[in-house]
Amino acid sequence: MTLLQRFGYYLGGFSLGLIILAFFLSGKKTSCSYGPDARVLKNIRLKKIVYSEETMFGLNSNNLDSSAISYILKKGNINFSESETRKKPCALYIIEGDYNEKDIILTVENCDSIATITNFRLEN
Repeated sequence: MTLLQRFGYYLGGFSLGLIILAFFLSGKKTSCSYGPDARVLKNIRLKKIVYSEETMFGLNSNNLDSSAISYILKKGNINFSESETRKKPCALYIIEGDYNEKDIILTVENCDSIATITNFRLEN
């Protein structure tokens, strides 16, 4: 068997495997959250989200709604250098993101069963 034939068999098996995976995983809600940002953001999104009065006031005064918060919690970045990840009983995360060309910074208190957005800042 020549090298070219081996390469052909490899590519054939690999492509068949990709097709089978695409068939079995289609329609399922699978996600690949392996990075630290993605894992923490997914953890926060799965919990009940509560807004503080200060956050609601900031959202209302800037003509934003909870969809902006949901977008930041999906596409934002966590600033681990300013966050208090080992704080007891609830970790404190600083999440930064861009929504409609506005830079938004959220402070989220992540407890066991609830995530509270304690602060909302809009940066220019």
